[in-house]
Amino acid sequence: MIVVNTENIPGRPYQVLSLVTGCCIMSKNIGKDIGSSFRNLVGGEMQAYTQMMCEAKDKAVSYMIGQAQSMGADAVVNVRFSSTTIVAGGAEILAAGTAVKFI
Repeated sequence: MIVVNTENIPGRPYQVLSLVTGCCIMSKNIGKDIGSSFRNLVGGEMQAYTQMMCEAKDKAVSYMIGQAQSMGADAVVNVRFSSTTIVAGGAEILAAGTAVKFI
């Protein structure tokens, strides 16, 4: 499955199938949350949260690809991401794109 954030794939004409999305909401456990709170006081990367967001992004993309594959798509173009805080220590990642079938 080809997944790109551009509208076109050079040399690959396609037919648009549908919007596809993948969403993942993740949180860290209380121990990691306390450790990150201390990091917030002194500055620096909050590695537990960086890892959480990377995992959430990967899962959201995987869910989006699964949705595209279920409709017979060859690729997902124009992929975009959005993120929001749901609760303290938790965040949502949404991946959205257009499922396409090569002609």
